[in-house]
Amino acid sequence: MAKDSRPKSAAVRRGSKGPQVGSGGRGKRKLAGRGPTPKAEDRVYHKAHRKKQLAERAQAKQAARPRTRGSGRGAEDVVAGRNAVLEALTARIPAEQLLVATDIDTDRRVREALQHCAEQGIRVKEVSRRQLDSTTGDAVHQGLALTLHPYEYAEVADLLDEVIADAQAGRLQHPPLLVACDSITDPRNLGAIIRAAAAFGAHGVIVPERRSAQVTATAWKTSAGAAARLPVARAKNLTQAIKHAQQAGCFAIGLDGGGEMTLPGLKLADEPLVVVVGSEGRGLSRLVAETVDATVSIPMTEAAESLNASMAVGVTLYEIAVLRQGVQR
Repeated sequence: MAKDSRPKSAAVRRGSKGPQVGSGGRGKRKLAGRGPTPKAEDRVYHKAHRKKQLAERAQAKQAARPRTRGSGRGAEDVVAGRNAVLEALTARIPAEQLLVATDIDTDRRVREALQHCAEQGIRVKEVSRRQLDSTTGDAVHQGLALTLHPYEYAEVADLLDEVIADAQAGRLQHPPLLVACDSITDPRNLGAIIRAAAAFGAHGVIVPERRSAQVTATAWKTSAGAAARLPVARAKNLTQAIKHAQQAGCFAIGLDGGGEMTLPGLKLADEPLVVVVGSEGRGLSRLVAETVDATVSIPMTEAAESLNASMAVGVTLYEIAVLRQGVQR
């Protein structure tokens, strides 16, 4: 009888064709297949994977970009795009340098921007588009970006001391007048407030360090250059800054739709004043409203529910200027 040469460990299948040698389980992994097909973005050879990597890198750069103004360069300190850069240079916003893509397609705006830089002594530097993407936070820069000098804020105590000293020495035509911004988060609103303050004889503007718009490129442009002429002080705590002004002899009035006083004929107009304006939606914060000496409302028709913060400041400062000049109406 012939000896069976089949491996003892192998299983034997029996079918219509007789006994067959099995694999003994050794081919189980092959029979299982490769599993579900990976997503396109997880396949290293697929273009979707590269796109995912680029998106993750851009997100990481955005998260790492410094947010504190004045202590590092963020996207707020950069003007991107040909029209925006030209407008900023025309407004003579204090700029550090103009970044130009090495492969830029020159047009009228680029030539005018370069001319402004030559006239204002602003450095021009050629960089790659990748560098421009990084500097502008991946904004649409069109090959042109303007980096700004961080705004130099005044200290609240220094601003008050200087204004009070000028008043006591007779160097001011009218009593001290300051504007304080409570929760103004739109830089365009802040720029317009600075512009109105400069136009109607205010001696400075106070903004909080947190939860408030700062003097960025947008605020510079909206102020139409007033931010270069009028000091802006930054307060760690706005309520304490108002109390400091009160201790220095100023009255603080808060603009409020339901104010206890009305603006026309304001009795405090001839006194040293701090005019506090709140956000358009919420108005004055609770602590600020409790700190001011009086709240003042601006009479309006029933058709108007409220005024934009910068408009309210402009109307208020105009009325104070008129009363201080003794104009008869």
